[in-house]
Amino acid sequence: MNSIGIIANPASGKDIRRLVSHATVIDNNEKINIVERIILGAQQNGVKKVYMMPDPYNMGYRVEDKLKTSGELKCEIEVFDFYKEDTVEDTYKAVQMMNEKNVGCIVTLGGDGTNRAVAKDIKEIPLISISTGTNNVYPDMIEGTIAGIAAAVVASQQFDKAAYSNRDKIIEIETAGQLKDIALIDAVISRDIFVGSRAIWKVEDIEKIFVARSHPASIGFSAVVGGKTIITEADNFGAYVSIDKNAPKIKIPMAAGIVLPIGTSEPVILTFSEVYTFTTYCRGTIALDGEREIEFHQNQTFTFKLSRNGPWHVDVKKAIEVGQQNGFFKV
Repeated sequence: MNSIGIIANPASGKDIRRLVSHATVIDNNEKINIVERIILGAQQNGVKKVYMMPDPYNMGYRVEDKLKTSGELKCEIEVFDFYKEDTVEDTYKAVQMMNEKNVGCIVTLGGDGTNRAVAKDIKEIPLISISTGTNNVYPDMIEGTIAGIAAAVVASQQFDKAAYSNRDKIIEIETAGQLKDIALIDAVISRDIFVGSRAIWKVEDIEKIFVARSHPASIGFSAVVGGKTIITEADNFGAYVSIDKNAPKIKIPMAAGIVLPIGTSEPVILTFSEVYTFTTYCRGTIALDGEREIEFHQNQTFTFKLSRNGPWHVDVKKAIEVGQQNGFFKV
């Protein structure tokens, strides 16, 4: 049975950066509208079942009720029944269950942080990511209907996923010989000593920035590196810089509507075969894809390295092109 999973994060786009910048707010009602269009696009192209993560706003049940009432629902929607933590643990649990259900594609509604959480457990399932977060580099602005159609092409499993998706790079952070966590886009060493509200935005507290990709047209910490060098998703390397208030400054888009002059060292390229070792000299935190996740104290050692152990990230246009070229949409 052709099936897809949908993870709509009700908390995406609601962190403290909304208060200190001019970012757009995509509320949960709009997320419901997007999910409706994903399902309608998918079911009309062969998807028979949709699995959804439960959430405090009951988005899955609201979508099901609305589409049943309108008579438009033709596929089956199953909202997973598990105890909700109302934290990222719900995302981890939903992805694990989608793996067990062997869904053909997972569609996320969220930002870099949401997709990072999904990437930690997604294994071989192709991922379509729709941007509803704050500082988004990883997910794309995609119309829900189009995302649903692409998800149907992917979930059909008629085509080699290498034809429409690429294996992403990730930054792997290890300590004491064990993998501690990952980042899809950037990992930032900060002198902030508490995880707190998680979102990180104060440049003056930053020690180093590691990136898997960088571009001056991004927003956030990857743009800091992007101000000096462009690293694409296809490049088999990343880079890191140190914040240096005495270095020549470059104007960087740090958040929506906020452009700051920031000085850094010259980027140092980090290839897949190289490891950067950092021994802490004070307390602080490591932020992953814009959110503080790891607290550390003095004299801890962490290693940072790049790999292609990330998810299969679907290029939505390519997926639909593959379908069109192979007669997938013929009636």
